[in-house]
Amino acid sequence: MQHDISLITTIAAALGLGLLFGMLAVRLRLPALVGYLAAGVVIGPATPGFVADVHLASQLAEIGVMLLMFGVGLHFSLDDLLEVKGIALPGAVLQIAVATLLGIGLTHLWGWDLGAGLVFGLALSVASTVVLLRALEDRGELDSFNGRIAVGWLVVEDLVTVLVLVLLPALAGPLGGKGDSGGSLWLSLGKTLLQVGAFIAFMLLVGRKLFPWFLWRVARTGSRELFTLAVIAAAVGIAYGSSHLFGVSFALGAFFAGMVLRESELSHRAAQETLPLRDAFSVLFFVSVGMLFDPRVLVESPLEVLGVVAIIIVGKSLAAFILVLALRYPLNTAITVSASLAQIGEFSFILAALGISLGLLPAMGQNLILAGAIISIAVNPLMFKLVGPLQNWLRPDAERARRMARSPDPLAELPTTVAHERLTGQVVLVGYGRVGKRIAQELDRRGVYYVVAEQNRDIVEDLRRRDQPAVAGNAADAAVLIQAHIARAAMLVIATPDTFHVRAMVDTAKALNPAIRCVVRTHNEEEARLLRAETGGTVLVGEHELARSMAHHVLDGLALAQAH
Repeated sequence: MQHDISLITTIAAALGLGLLFGMLAVRLRLPALVGYLAAGVVIGPATPGFVADVHLASQLAEIGVMLLMFGVGLHFSLDDLLEVKGIALPGAVLQIAVATLLGIGLTHLWGWDLGAGLVFGLALSVASTVVLLRALEDRGELDSFNGRIAVGWLVVEDLVTVLVLVLLPALAGPLGGKGDSGGSLWLSLGKTLLQVGAFIAFMLLVGRKLFPWFLWRVARTGSRELFTLAVIAAAVGIAYGSSHLFGVSFALGAFFAGMVLRESELSHRAAQETLPLRDAFSVLFFVSVGMLFDPRVLVESPLEVLGVVAIIIVGKSLAAFILVLALRYPLNTAITVSASLAQIGEFSFILAALGISLGLLPAMGQNLILAGAIISIAVNPLMFKLVGPLQNWLRPDAERARRMARSPDPLAELPTTVAHERLTGQVVLVGYGRVGKRIAQELDRRGVYYVVAEQNRDIVEDLRRRDQPAVAGNAADAAVLIQAHIARAAMLVIATPDTFHVRAMVDTAKALNPAIRCVVRTHNEEEARLLRAETGGTVLVGEHELARSMAHHVLDGLALAQAH
């Protein structure tokens, strides 16, 4: 009996070659994503040999898009975004605008119309969150201030892209694509926004309560399989239902499913349980994208490919670098954010596919976007390796420019109105995040004077409005600690999760004040041992302190029970 096994063949080839090429990419110190794309090229119709079913692969890719967007929504944190909103929000929006205009300008030289140029420019403007998170994890900077800015920047890009995915079908007709070009643009936009608004209202009013309640019911059965099935079914079901009932995209439906689930206390378990399946379908998504790539574009249109890569790596990065410096953030932050944005990925592919389906983007445009993605992702690790040398090369010019500026940065210098007694025997508190804020509250309660050194300018401005001495900048820079009057301080408390610059902070503090005592936080015992050996200060491990506090609470409770 003959069976049609094209689905099994496509999945087997995609996952098998994805594994093989992914391992090869990792061995070459490239992101695994490059390997997945290369696997797609090998089994695609543009290369000789076995050709997988492109139609089936595209449907599997749709599931991959749903799960990718579900994961983005599940990890989307409004609090994390608000923490860096002063730089991430204006920076990302302006950078998207600049990159989009560069893309439109480049396609204008090629003779493309405005609709094609708009989709092409937008696709080049958004970086890959997957690539960025892996790069920051490898460098140990995911929890650093610069890392939080880069992630917040990409969250804004993701939100803008979600909005574009919603509005682009309504704009397709007027832009020359498939749609009602003769109808009213405002009527079409109004209808789309009304549908999206109805969906968002339904998710916030009904889904926000129904979805977590349903998961709790499933969790109480004690079945791990049922819980995983419930999460996946809800993600895919909401995405499908949102498309058919409200006319919004699968991607937007899955994104809001993740956002709604994040409100539940089961969100961490849901993320952990569904991660293997999300990863597997993500591989299928990237492999299917690679199947659409025609390598001949590298030979037949090298100048066009070079122009695309130049916009991604040079144009976007330079725009971000100038914007960050214009917002008066440190040189290191500007370079780190620039390196983070020097690539494109999953959202670019989704935008390109939508542009093709709407008749806005020519097939050549998708090939150029894929070529730019593969090259930029492969080069991105090198961009991060250049952060240190580039910072050292640019620092003299940056310092000279700062001296020539008509007015110095007011947040980088402690106000002269701070009372002298508050700057003698004080605590210098580095970092005012979740941990630093609680330390500050305890110091306030006990009447201990302190000066905050924090890289987030919004936090520094807020502290100064409350008459709390604070200085903006990286405490690894001696100028920041000097402004915090470290020479007369009694103690240096490093509460920032960024342990990358701790040694420089402690060395500078001890050089300026040999008698100063240092207290440092860290996340694991191995890191704590290294910091104790290098700094000679008190190093506290978060898990140990939590366990000690809980043990004291248990013992106090037992003692109280025995007394009664």
